[in-house]
Amino acid sequence: MAWTLQDYPASMKNLNEVTRKKAIDIANSMLDEGYDENRAIPIAIEQAKEWRKNASQQEVETYKQTGKPTKRSAEGKKYDNNPERLEEGEHIVSHEDGWAVRSSDGEKPSAVYQTKKEAVERGKEIASNKGTYLIIHRQDGTIEERYTY
Repeated sequence: MAWTLQDYPASMKNLNEVTRKKAIDIANSMLDEGYDENRAIPIAIEQAKEWRKNASQQEVETYKQTGKPTKRSAEGKKYDNNPERLEEGEHIVSHEDGWAVRSSDGEKPSAVYQTKKEAVERGKEIASNKGTYLIIHRQDGTIEERYTY
């Protein structure tokens, strides 16, 4: 079932309009790719919240003005927090502002934390939710630990 801005899961009702729209886009894409609805909804909500937290105001405004979220568009594939990222593992890497959590092929981090411990906790949570893996890097970029979920 494809969701719309008028017909969406009850768990998305408390999201603001733009975040809900992004969550609907992600969930619809996941369903198209064969994900189970019960797995797609919480992952889509989490990814949409993360996108909103890290998106610039211009990105948010541009996204808000785009069409209705009923099917996957070429425009939707341009964003870093795509459903394709759900199959990728997470990495904890050194960042100029502390420690970053990013997906394997991600160009920019999904989040940056002041301490490595905070980044590792978040990375474990994301990788566990996605059922993928987490690789923790040392300050110099070498691999310190690997976890599979």
